Amino acid sequence: MTDRQADSPHDRATATTPGAGIIAAARQAKGRGPAPVHLWNPPYCGEMDLEIRADGRWIHEGSPIGRPEMVRLFASVLKREGDRFFLVTPVEKLGIKVQDAPFLAVDAEIGADEIRFVTNIGDEVVAGPDHPIRIESRDGEPRPYVHVRGGLDALIDRKTFYRLVEAASEDEAGRLVLRSRGASFALEG
Repeated sequence: MTDRQADSPHDRATATTPGAGIIAAARQAKGRGPAPVHLWNPPYCGEMDLEIRADGRWIHEGSPIGRPEMVRLFASVLKREGDRFFLVTPVEKLGIKVQDAPFLAVDAEIGADEIRFVTNIGDEVVAGPDHPIRIESRDGEPRPYVHVRGGLDALIDRKTFYRLVEAASEDEAGRLVLRSRGASFALEG
């Protein structure tokens, strides 16, 4: 007997399962970071019953994906084209649903010269010119994001956003701003 949980059906795929190529490609990329999805333009193969919820949960066929390794594998082949999100390999592309942003920034190390975020899938990103922080307003509430890669953003969770607000300083216009890697990011309009 092992202490490892049994795989659920959405954690396994066979060669005949739609998306099996996506899973195989993601497994090959394991440990190497995101795949070079920006170089791939495969034909569209349909929709996959996968949704990334605003709270960071990945839901496949109505059930949460319980294995963090599987979420990281799928995230490694995630691509955005316009307002749509896809899992891609060099030979197939499957559409998925994303409620808000595909990732959550769940922590930040706020230093004098940089702000380093950690996402819910373990990626680290340093805010700066290539990874801007932006604030959107939805229903009168601020929605803070940081750009992760290739059009993919992370929603900054509430506790981390409150820490960012505490660390912000006023600029010459009286706005609260954060500074990281030589860039300034306003936390208000």
